[in-house]
Amino acid sequence: MSNEIEIGRGKRGRRAYSFDDIAVVPSRRTRDPKVVSLGWQIDAFQFQIPVIGAPMDSVMSPATAIALGHAGGLGVLDLEGLWTRYEDPTDQLAEIAAMGPEHATARMQELYCEPIKDHLITQRLQEIRAAGVVVAGALSPQRTQEHYETVLQAGVDLFVIRGTTVSAEHVSGEAEPLNLKKFIYDLDVPVIVGGASTYQAALHLMRTGAAGVLVGFGGGAAQTTRTTLGIHAPMATAVSDVAAARRDYLDESGGRYVHVIADGGLGRSGDIVKAIACGADAIMLGAALARAAEAPGSGFHWGQEAHHHELPRGERVHVGTVAPLQEILFGPGSHADGTSNLMGALRRSMATTGYSDLKEFQRVDLVVSPYQGQHG
Repeated sequence: MSNEIEIGRGKRGRRAYSFDDIAVVPSRRTRDPKVVSLGWQIDAFQFQIPVIGAPMDSVMSPATAIALGHAGGLGVLDLEGLWTRYEDPTDQLAEIAAMGPEHATARMQELYCEPIKDHLITQRLQEIRAAGVVVAGALSPQRTQEHYETVLQAGVDLFVIRGTTVSAEHVSGEAEPLNLKKFIYDLDVPVIVGGASTYQAALHLMRTGAAGVLVGFGGGAAQTTRTTLGIHAPMATAVSDVAAARRDYLDESGGRYVHVIADGGLGRSGDIVKAIACGADAIMLGAALARAAEAPGSGFHWGQEAHHHELPRGERVHVGTVAPLQEILFGPGSHADGTSNLMGALRRSMATTGYSDLKEFQRVDLVVSPYQGQHG
C-alpha cells in the first residue's frame, strides 16, 4: 500500500512520522524491570546504557564525557569546539550563557573564529583517557582530513564524523572531498558517521565500512534547519528506514552488522523509548543532557550550526537545569515530564511491553497515535 499523498496536481510526497506521531503497544507479557538489560556493544566496546553524549559544547566537556563514561554511556567531545580553541573556555561558556538573544549568534560566530589547536585536541583526549573510560571525539566532514591524524595519535577509541548531513559521495569543484570508504579503511579505530535520514543514504554510508550510522537531519532542539533550508526528516520514519537499510546490508555483506544511532528529537524519555522501538541500537542525546547540572552550557544548548560563519541554522536555546546527571539518567526522578530518570523510563517501558533487552525491544508493535504530542 502506497504511503504517498498528493500535495498538488504536480507533486506527491511520502507521509513520514515523528516520534510524537507514534506509540508502543503493550503485549500479552510483562516483565520485572530489574531483569531488563540496557546494555549494548559497538565493535569491541561494551556499554551499560545506550546513551551517547552529543559532541556539542553545551553538552560535553572533558569532565562530563568522563562522568557519562563512568555512568555506563559514551561521551563524545566536539574536537572543533571551545575546548580545542581555548586553553580554558570557562569565560567563553559563561559569556554565551549570559548574553542576550539578540546578540547571541553574532557573538558566538566571533568566539568560534579562534583557531583550533592540535595540542588542545591531544590534551583533552588524553584527559578523558586518564579517567579510564572509552575515548571518543568528533569532527565535521570538513575538518576531518585536517585534524584526524592528531586525533589518532592522541589515542582515540571511537571516531565520530558528524554533520547536519553526511554523504558517501560529495561533489565539490573547489576542494578534494573526503573519500569516506578509503578513509575508514585506512583507520585502525571504528568510525561512527552521520547524519543520514533515508534508506539509500544510510546504505551507502554502511558500505563505506562505518561501524555505526547516526540518524537525523535538522530535528534537534537547537537546530533551525527546517526554517532556513526547508529540509527536515521526521525521526520515527528516518530511524525505521535506516534500520531497514541495516537489515538489508546485513544480508548484502554476509553478516556485517552496522549500528543505528538515533540523533535528534530525543529530548524526553518517551522519545528515547520510541527511537529504540523503531530500530535504533543506541541514542545520541543533546538537549536531554544539556539539562544536567554539570552540563557546560549552564542551562543553555547550542550546536555547531548556531555559529556557522556564513549560514547559521541553529540557535542558542534555553533548556533549563533539571537535575544532576545521575538523576537525569537513573533517577529517582522528581519530574513527571520525561526529563529525569531516562533509563528508568526506558527500562520500565521495555518491562511493561514484555521485552528483556534492546534487540528484542526493536520488535515491539507500534501504532500511529490519534493525537498530537505536546513536545517536539
